[in-house]
Amino acid sequence: MHMMRKKGGVLVGIDEVEAILAQLDQYYLLESDRFLEAKKRIINEFISKSVRPCSHCGLSYPAKREELGQKLEEILSLSDVETRSSPGAAIALVAPHIDLSVGKKGYSNAYKWLGAFDASRVILLGVGHQMREGLFCLTNKDFQTPLGLVSTDKKAVRKLERIKSEAVAPDDFPHRTEHSLEFQVLFLKHLMEKRRFSIVPILCGSLWNQPSSCNRDVFLEKAEPFLKELRHLLEDKETPTLVVAGIDLSHIGPKFGHDVPAAYLKIEAQEHDRALLNALVRLDRNAFWDEAVRVHDKYNVCGFTALACLLEILPPSKGTLLHYEMWFEPPTQSAVSFCAVGFTRF
Repeated sequence: MHMMRKKGGVLVGIDEVEAILAQLDQYYLLESDRFLEAKKRIINEFISKSVRPCSHCGLSYPAKREELGQKLEEILSLSDVETRSSPGAAIALVAPHIDLSVGKKGYSNAYKWLGAFDASRVILLGVGHQMREGLFCLTNKDFQTPLGLVSTDKKAVRKLERIKSEAVAPDDFPHRTEHSLEFQVLFLKHLMEKRRFSIVPILCGSLWNQPSSCNRDVFLEKAEPFLKELRHLLEDKETPTLVVAGIDLSHIGPKFGHDVPAAYLKIEAQEHDRALLNALVRLDRNAFWDEAVRVHDKYNVCGFTALACLLEILPPSKGTLLHYEMWFEPPTQSAVSFCAVGFTRF
């Protein structure tokens, strides 16, 4: 006790400790029964909904219909690519999911290229940033947007849900605040205006929890039944289907776990991105996986699983790189890269 006081310490009574713990518990900062009950209540409340409320309206984009429409038009006007001449030829699109204000050029080139599309169904592949279980997370909820409701193809989702596999997450809670699909739905709804289409929303989890066992063979062993059903949906002649993947690429710098600023990793991360993109546009699955395994997710490519999935379900098609960019965040000395890629049928 004498030594403690000599070093400037103080004695803390049990009452004070209990008061601090009670305050932490009050704000759900302890994994207590109270915390677990609140967590369960929040999860069940979302699961029971039939419509997914927009999570980022009023924050990342305007909550009012007219203002949002104007903002999306402003973004599309920045494009330096032409809209496809044949609306029916598009089969897939890769677009960013980074903040709209940051990724304007990527979004503009992606969705200007796509334009109004003929598909009546869109398979959405996003990144499940909050996923803790499974490789794929489904939801049958319709998506609320300031532009109107976007319906989910519930029949297609049920087919995917029937696949009894550990690859499928047990519930749809990760969709609650996820932005990677929400941003894509805005552009799709804006492009289609009053024309009807449905979506099949799928979030993809990380493959890199065990990097040493992460390769294409292991991925297919886990995911093939799910991928097979996605191929069936894509090949359905009665329901023309488009695939849209909302992904970003490398995440580098201290904000993302590196011990050096992004500037020191920039060149090698961009080389990695380019290698993945070159394999992607060629639909070269083996080259895509070889590059990924080579670096063992060193650059935190959050869209890797979604892109791996896209590569496995696309039929022979032509890929075109529409945009690539790396955005730097000076306060954190970190950076994120993103891209736009279009695929058309041969």
